[in-house]
Amino acid sequence: MKELLVTIAQGLVEDPDAVNVTVDEPNEEGIIVYHLNVAEGDMGRVIGKEGRIAKAIRTVMRAAAVRKEQKIMGEID
Repeated sequence: MKELLVTIAQGLVEDPDAVNVTVDEPNEEGIIVYHLNVAEGDMGRVIGKEGRIAKAIRTVMRAAAVRKEQKIMGEID
């Protein structure tokens, strides 16, 4: 899952070396939180107009998580 998020983000940004993903341990509800960090100048590229790209990234991540029977949440920091 982490590799999927990194691959998607690196395709969107101008500085792919600045992409960093951290993963939290599952909380009491079993939800794993993925934190995506990008360069300040690339934040708009990852979020998109009205958050459309961020929403699409979360949708792809959730679809992949369902296949692995996981509960996830994506945060863009």
